[in-house]
Amino acid sequence: MEINFEHRHAAHCENGVVRNLLNFYGIKLSEPMVLGLGSGIFFSHMPFYRLHGMALTSFRYFPGSIFTRVTRALGIEVQWHKFKDPDKAMAKLDEVLAQGIPVGLRVGVYHLSYFPKEYRMHFNAHNLCVIGKEGDEYIVSDPIGMNKNRLSAENLKKVRFAQGTSPPEGRMYYIKSTEHYKPLTADMLYKATLKTCSGMLGIPFNMFGAKGIAYLAKRMRKWERLYGERGAAMNLAQVIRMLEEIGTGGAGFRFMYAAFLQEASEFLNKPEWNQLSMELTEVGDLWRDFSYHAARFFKKREGIILSYNDIADKLEVISARETEVFRKLENSIKRG
Repeated sequence: MEINFEHRHAAHCENGVVRNLLNFYGIKLSEPMVLGLGSGIFFSHMPFYRLHGMALTSFRYFPGSIFTRVTRALGIEVQWHKFKDPDKAMAKLDEVLAQGIPVGLRVGVYHLSYFPKEYRMHFNAHNLCVIGKEGDEYIVSDPIGMNKNRLSAENLKKVRFAQGTSPPEGRMYYIKSTEHYKPLTADMLYKATLKTCSGMLGIPFNMFGAKGIAYLAKRMRKWERLYGERGAAMNLAQVIRMLEEIGTGGAGFRFMYAAFLQEASEFLNKPEWNQLSMELTEVGDLWRDFSYHAARFFKKREGIILSYNDIADKLEVISARETEVFRKLENSIKRG
């Protein structure tokens, strides 16, 4: 049995799953619009929260928040489940699939059999959609791939109950009803955008939002003294991985949110948002520049004369630019 579900590639897993689930129910939104409506862009650097033994740096809100916020804004009823018993988790998945309902799952990446080995890592916040089952195999629409894949029941159970930081605990989610669906409105976009600006500018703790980027820069200047040469290098590698590989968005989320601003500027007839789109694209380029130089510094490339202070300087520039962009965006809404 396979549900008639359109598999579409996406730049980010949760954005892609949400967009594709909505598309199944006839609700057409672009991936950037999903990110914007879900207020998904963010930044945090939390030394007290560890991933692979090092401080967590994240470029987006917690996994699941985009799906929850988008469906809530659109008046769509959803269902979430998490489990302690893997067998009950698989039985519930089979039950929902038998009703012709595609199911989103949060899984660990490391044991996903269709992932190339070089891309497997201990990351437990990957999203995919299960759209059918034939025999002992599940049919999977994973939006970061160009084609659908298949997973054995044993493999799917393993990734649903991966161990480590923030284990997925068999989490599954799906759309329960679109009876009270409300089409996209200007008010929805303004409300979601203000929430984004509040997250980037208004949280009083210095680990979050645009000020969190400056906080990371401040911490980075101390790394060698705090952790030694190897420890500092591993912390830098962690930031680069979160920015470029692990899936929390990084510069890619800045480019995608810029695309949202461009699309929203037309929907709302607000030309200034198109200008802010270009400014945020420039910020994305600064993140790419930071990542490039940080990686070369980490790998000790010949001819690279940099220090942690030099790399931290780049972060402080990014912090100031993100503050400026989101302040302008917030003010444009408050002015009306």
